[in-house]
Amino acid sequence: MIIQQKTGRILVDEHLDGKVIEVVYFEWYEAQKRILRKKTTAGTDISLKFLDENPQFTEGDVLFENEEKIIVVRLLPCDCLVIKPRNSFEIASICYEIGNKHLPLFYENDELLVPFEQPLFRLLTAQGYELTQEKRQLIHPLKTTVAPHGNANESLFSKIMKLTTHE
Repeated sequence: MIIQQKTGRILVDEHLDGKVIEVVYFEWYEAQKRILRKKTTAGTDISLKFLDENPQFTEGDVLFENEEKIIVVRLLPCDCLVIKPRNSFEIASICYEIGNKHLPLFYENDELLVPFEQPLFRLLTAQGYELTQEKRQLIHPLKTTVAPHGNANESLFSKIMKLTTHE
């Protein structure tokens, strides 16, 4: 089965009118892949081909739906560094450190999440940041690039940097 677009999203407790739910599990690093082969929990082979856009798959995305079944995306938890910044300056500093290493960064419930890396864990611990290692889902990627022109495309990182600089 070839899938070229998402058809919607469902919530965990949503009523599905007796349809069978087939789940496709994704690792965090597969969530941005445009071309991918996967197998559902019921054994259905699927080919994902999103040639015109970055799909950014997330928890609950519906890949296929007909009268009998729904194919839904689930993200697997992985080992993460969970960083709890105490203020906006720490957020900016942590984003800077992680951005310099070109690592993906995620944001959830006032916490920054990064796939676990021992050298980063040691670095951030030595710098005195509050962090733990936990199994978590990496669902909300944080766009940390600074927009080149104008304020309409301003990233969260550039907004934080403006808040932390005193003029």
